[in-house]
Amino acid sequence: MSTSTTAPSRSDRDSAPSRRWGFIGAGKMASALIRGMIRAGVTTADLVSTSDPLASTRDELARETGITAAASNFAMVERSDVLVLAVKPQSMGQVLRELAAVVTPDHLVVSIAAGVSIATISDALGAGRRVVRVMPNTPALLGEGASAYALGPNATSDDAAVVQAFLDSVGRAVRVPESQLDAVTGLSGSGPAFVYMIIEALSDGGVRAGLPRDVATMLAAQTVLGSARMVLETNLHPGALKDQVTSPGGTTIAGLHALERAGVRGALIDAVQAAAHRSAELAAVAPQ
Repeated sequence: MSTSTTAPSRSDRDSAPSRRWGFIGAGKMASALIRGMIRAGVTTADLVSTSDPLASTRDELARETGITAAASNFAMVERSDVLVLAVKPQSMGQVLRELAAVVTPDHLVVSIAAGVSIATISDALGAGRRVVRVMPNTPALLGEGASAYALGPNATSDDAAVVQAFLDSVGRAVRVPESQLDAVTGLSGSGPAFVYMIIEALSDGGVRAGLPRDVATMLAAQTVLGSARMVLETNLHPGALKDQVTSPGGTTIAGLHALERAGVRGALIDAVQAAAHRSAELAAVAPQ
């Protein structure tokens, strides 16, 4: 960091090579994001710091990644250009009240707290604050996340580019209106649990057909992984890929018939809708 007594301009502070990142919270998701950013070259360890009330949590992350750990949120704000609020929703109100006096319009504030609206964050921090709300998911822990983000009214196109690169470092990300984040929560936020159930059920089917459990689970998981990559890398509609596997009078159409008869397609649609609806309910009663 420069020792000059002249305060850096916003453009200087936000330039990619020198942008300083501060994570308030050092839990699993913060850890995944930090590791992904460093691994992808979005930033370097010397430009990242974290604060967390649990000394063991923040110190372990600092030791493993080379970033700086701080006990004080205020110190974090002063040394950061981008603030990532990686705290539990029920803790957000208190954290925002603590930060209101020190966060300025020069800070880009990125929240990954589920159910806490941009308006809530902006109202707490003050007018003119640049806020982006993010919905990541747990596969980000392995660099395979599916994330969505929404810009607040004061966030810029440059801010969007910063967040896009940030999230792309741990998977794939898409920008959506904030009104769609509940739907994102229902699909990609809760979706991993639905997929785990599908993998477990496919494994059960393999065992029922005579396979050992470990073999069945590996084949089921790899089949889901490979099929997902086919969708993403070929850009073909899932229905078209399904038809490529389905021959007249063959085994696959027999299985598909069983799935349709059991209403699996409708059940998965209902699951996403139920999760999205519950996300909206929780957001409505989230602590402010």
